Amino acid sequence: MNHEPKTMNQNLSFENTETAFRHCSDADLKRAYWLFRVINVNFLVKIGPPVTNLAMKVGLPIKGLIKATIFKHFCGGETIAECDKTIKNLSDGGVGTILDYSIEGQNDEAAFDHTRDEIIRTIERASGDKAVPITVFKVTGVVPFSLLEKLDAGEQLGADEQQQWEKAQARVLAICEKAHSENIPVMMDAEESWIQETMDRLALDMMRKFNKQKVIVYNTYQLYRHDRLAALKADHSNIVKDGFLFGAKLVRGAYMEKERKRAEEMGYPSPIQPDKQATDKDYDAAVKYCIDHVDTIALVAGTHNEESCRLLAELLNKKKIDHKNPHVYFSQLLGMSDNLSFNLADANYNVAKYVPYGPIKAVLPYLFRRAQENTAIAGQMSRELGLIVKEMKRRKGK
Repeated sequence: MNHEPKTMNQNLSFENTETAFRHCSDADLKRAYWLFRVINVNFLVKIGPPVTNLAMKVGLPIKGLIKATIFKHFCGGETIAECDKTIKNLSDGGVGTILDYSIEGQNDEAAFDHTRDEIIRTIERASGDKAVPITVFKVTGVVPFSLLEKLDAGEQLGADEQQQWEKAQARVLAICEKAHSENIPVMMDAEESWIQETMDRLALDMMRKFNKQKVIVYNTYQLYRHDRLAALKADHSNIVKDGFLFGAKLVRGAYMEKERKRAEEMGYPSPIQPDKQATDKDYDAAVKYCIDHVDTIALVAGTHNEESCRLLAELLNKKKIDHKNPHVYFSQLLGMSDNLSFNLADANYNVAKYVPYGPIKAVLPYLFRRAQENTAIAGQMSRELGLIVKEMKRRKGK
């Protein structure tokens, strides 16, 4: 599909549902409509996880139902090959795919090795395919959480733990080495604050190894933490001083309730911003900082916030930065905010959707968290529903 550059004023409307849902059949729209109606009911979202887990445990045949509904909407498939249809569908609308192997809560060496190999397969799948421009992994998918926790707390590792840590670092290195050899960027996702410092050090080490000519490794900054804007600036300054390029994915954050609860229980100051306004302010300041240093920073703006998307789009126009500059990507999740993703792509900006995949049972925690996060975002569900209803009416009126 040929996406001609257009000026901001002419074309960028997040209300254009025809462009937003061009990739959706009538049946897809109908499924999305009912799904968001259900997610909108907080009670159902709360009772869903325990009921579903129980049903899976006792062998009730609900896997098919899950695969045909919530899984089909928010995930690409159970395997990389099953994601091909989604990759093509997104690509036809000018949107790239970030394959996200969404397995959580593993805790043994064999599982960590398996995840490393799967992440490497996503890099191989991306190699040479413009439809898959970036890859990603969660550090806790290949490194034991307990080790990260100990290292962040400054505790001494025992001999066995030291061995585990060496193996864990080797897995991260193998993933980043593969990304470098295939010339495919890889993002390291952010996680809880009490393991983040060690993950930051890992990410920065990888940048110093692989970000010489091009940004291959990205670290992720959660701006709902009040200290992350300063961390972003300090990390960038240090990496550039050492002669390397810097990769930053900016998100608002995903662990707010857990973070506040732990801080309260353990009696330390919460790392979370005092309110949403403070988060928004820091997020937008981080976007501006990255664009001010776009020659040495590659930015992935992971956001469903319309104002932040508009700000970034306007900054590129104002500073006369090419919409297709490889250092600037917008990113949203599959099944959400299509009005942002597809309208930005139509205006010739770089956009890539996170496409989670994996065995249904293993991906369930991700799906439940996604549904619960959605209900927590004020107005997000009614916004999604409103746009779907608008498009359904538009199609009926044709």
